[in-house]
Amino acid sequence: MNDIVKYMTQEVLKYMHLPKDEKQKRKMDKKQYKSNRSTRYFGVVPAAVKMMVKSKKKGS
Repeated sequence: MNDIVKYMTQEVLKYMHLPKDEKQKRKMDKKQYKSNRSTRYFGVVPAAVKMMVKSKKKGS
């Protein structure tokens, strides 16, 4: 248990001492990863379904 607390404290301090630019870069990288996840796991099917739904809403 003590090792976990020590590790978590080190990680929090490491993050706190990062420059603001580095934190923003990490956030942007994470967002880009999230947006590509559905395509990576399911191919282009989610994009195709999204386009179909959009076109039906626009047409109605």
